Amino acid sequence: MSDEAEKPGVSKKGIWGWILYDWAAQPYFTLILTFTFGPYFVAKLAATPEIGQSFWTGATAVAGLIIAICSPFLGAVSDAGGPRKPWIAVFSIFFIAGCSALWWAAPGVNYAIYIALAGFVVATVGAEFGIVFTNGMMSDLVPKNKIGRLSGTGWAMGYVGGLLTLIIMVLLIIPGGDENLTMLGMPSLLGFETTSFEGERFSGPFAAMWYVVFVIPLFLFTPDAPRRLKLKEATLAGLKQLKQTFSMWRDYKNVFVFLGASMIYRDALVGVFALGGIVGAAVFDWPITTVGIYGILLSISGAIGAYIGGKLDDHFGPKTIIILGITILFFGTIATLSIGKDYIFFFYPVVAPLADGPLFGAVSEQVFVAVGAFVGLAVGPVQAASRSMLVHIAPEEKITEFFGLYALSGKATSFGVPVSIAIVTALSQNFRIGLTPILVAFAIGLIGMLMVREER
Repeated sequence: MSDEAEKPGVSKKGIWGWILYDWAAQPYFTLILTFTFGPYFVAKLAATPEIGQSFWTGATAVAGLIIAICSPFLGAVSDAGGPRKPWIAVFSIFFIAGCSALWWAAPGVNYAIYIALAGFVVATVGAEFGIVFTNGMMSDLVPKNKIGRLSGTGWAMGYVGGLLTLIIMVLLIIPGGDENLTMLGMPSLLGFETTSFEGERFSGPFAAMWYVVFVIPLFLFTPDAPRRLKLKEATLAGLKQLKQTFSMWRDYKNVFVFLGASMIYRDALVGVFALGGIVGAAVFDWPITTVGIYGILLSISGAIGAYIGGKLDDHFGPKTIIILGITILFFGTIATLSIGKDYIFFFYPVVAPLADGPLFGAVSEQVFVAVGAFVGLAVGPVQAASRSMLVHIAPEEKITEFFGLYALSGKATSFGVPVSIAIVTALSQNFRIGLTPILVAFAIGLIGMLMVREER
């Protein structure tokens, strides 16, 4: 961000304090939700993977319900009251406590399942609400023509932070196999052993410590809105404002059309995140380590895409970036589904991978990784531009309230594409056909975005 990018009274330190929030919070999503603790809970802590998946999905639904119900109201209260940092501080405590509790979810410990689920729900609520309030700060930090760059840089930093913590955990902390060695072939730096899954459980406290360190610049340097009302008055005013917003939805029709469209295509993004691993494991029989390396490559491309997309956002507008990104994701999904062991693009034959061949040694694997990287380049810009788009079209005095509604719309149908995939897969008995709901969701989201106007 250049020196002239900030609004008057906002320092460069203040801008980077805000950007570092994404860096601070992302390891929760990378480690706990995706790569380390989640798989440990499902595969090792629960009695069976089926039970584990059921419990984990249920906890995700509980957290999502809390976020969906409360985020619009809390956003409205924050807009009425003024400052957002106190809310971020409160939910930071939730986040840190929930992540830290995961350490005690060890095999054989009484109530370990419930400790894990409770910690996961509390951490998820803390993380998601923190994002609602930090997103609400964007329009106070930079002019409208710099929002895209700010959002894109934040997303890119988040990708890099999550990637770095994953590398640290996998290469240096988490041991595996009978020899208790990390992927670098060395003992865990913290002396962890495989049998008690200490490395996987440590991902919770590690995410909490990472957050504590890197959220400090936000509180020290990033300016906050002035206080307008006391908490009780702000609560009453926020409730009144939220009711007014819904009763006057026609006045904000453009924003609600965007929220509806983003609800659909963001649901499709959930499927895209799972798509690569599913196809890689099903088609190429990749082990979890290879899937992890593939995920790291996609994280790198996502970070690059988010950063570049943020700059393009300021030049061409967030609507253009979102539409272009969804189009790339639509055709990228088709390309991903067109690859098999011994063919690419449905019909073109190639030599199948060898059982003991090198990493990504076959042409089909190389094309699959290249398509995945191309898809990753589009995911970051769509996420960043969606955040930027809302800042562009929502009324400034209601910005946190609308980010609460943005969180609500993101959770309200987050089960839609996964459930559709499960149903279509069961009916067709074909995993490729089963993944086609992703294409339908992208198509609907794209049509919705074409109806959105790019101004307040």
